[in-house]
Amino acid sequence: MPGGRLTQQERQQIALGVADGLAYAEIARRLDRPTSTVTREVMRNGGPSGYRADQAHRATERRARRRQASAPRGADPAALPHGRDPEAVAEYEEQFTAVMMQSGLSNKMTARVMVCLLTADSGSMTAAELVRRLQVSPASISKSIAFLESQALVRRERDEGRRERYVIDENLWYQSMVASVRALNQQVDIARQGAGVLGPGTPAAVRLENVARFLDFVAESLARAAEQARDILLVRVEAASDDTGERGVTEIS
Repeated sequence: MPGGRLTQQERQQIALGVADGLAYAEIARRLDRPTSTVTREVMRNGGPSGYRADQAHRATERRARRRQASAPRGADPAALPHGRDPEAVAEYEEQFTAVMMQSGLSNKMTARVMVCLLTADSGSMTAAELVRRLQVSPASISKSIAFLESQALVRRERDEGRRERYVIDENLWYQSMVASVRALNQQVDIARQGAGVLGPGTPAAVRLENVARFLDFVAESLARAAEQARDILLVRVEAASDDTGERGVTEIS
């Protein structure tokens, strides 16, 4: 039923739809499920070329067993701040990771680290905290952080104890858009360079010039939209209360 866990039969229908080249939206419509559910299911279980219904069902059961085994027997899951449901948070983080992978973070560990930082109230964690939270090796964390830094998605800071912390702040998406603009501008430059090398007016040169003009327009529009969004929409957390879950925000103008 919509909103519940996928059944093995539903996974078989998803596999058939993927094999037939159907869009995720069409598969979801036939199952009476949200498109995001089908997208996450496929991306977390091998992607379009590797999705297998039986394997996906077994993997889901293994994940459920691991979550149950990680909690002490006879004890409730560890309490989270603001009265959050640990099981719901774990499921959400798993889904968020799948979306991040679909959006370009092809490495699952890197996506997990990014989601972990994004969903932490502080927006920052040390390497040791990430290792404990994700139950992985320090080397895995180091590699993931290095990639996120190269994409301007995290930064390093020293706390009062001189420990190095990895931080994701409210400018994350703005910084990501700026990095995208830089990449687009590089493509514009190389396309225009090629147009000159191949000879003005030749079919290949005209094609590259059209590409350059298109990307130049997109880059300029994206840069302008990012600036406007940061000025108008961005809010900053001022305070939070563990007792009420309420928080104050101040709009940046």
